[in-house]
Parts: sequence; structure tokens; C-alpha cells
Amino acid sequence: MAGLDDVTKKAQDFLNDNKVKDALKSDKAEEVSDNILNAVAGAADKITGGKFHEKIEDAREAADKKIGSDE
Repeated sequence: MAGLDDVTKKAQDFLNDNKVKDALKSDKAEEVSDNILNAVAGAADKITGGKFHEKIEDAREAADKKIGSDE
């Protein structure tokens, strides 16, 4: 179990590093997250035949606000 604790601590240290925080809030990270969200929303829209387009778009926008750097 000590090995898992060590890995967890290293992961926490990594995520708390200012360089990592800056990278996660970068324009490139925003672009990547937008591309992923758009692809998932597009796939969901296609699968449902557009029947839930507004709800899917609302969910995509809500997710983007939570994980993106744009306000």
C-alpha cells in the first residue's frame, strides 16, 4: 500500500506544480478540450438523430465551463 500512497503523493505534487497548472489553463489545453467536447456532442447528436440537440449543446457548454479556461 505504501507504493500506492507514493504514487498518489507524486500525482498530487505534479498537479499542484505551477507549470502544470499553467499548462492546463493554456490556450492549447482549451483548444483540445473544446475539440473533445465538440466530438462527443456531435456523436451524441448523431446517435440521437438530433432529437436532443439543445440538451446536448447545453451539456457541452456546461462541461466546457467546468474544464475550460474560457469564461
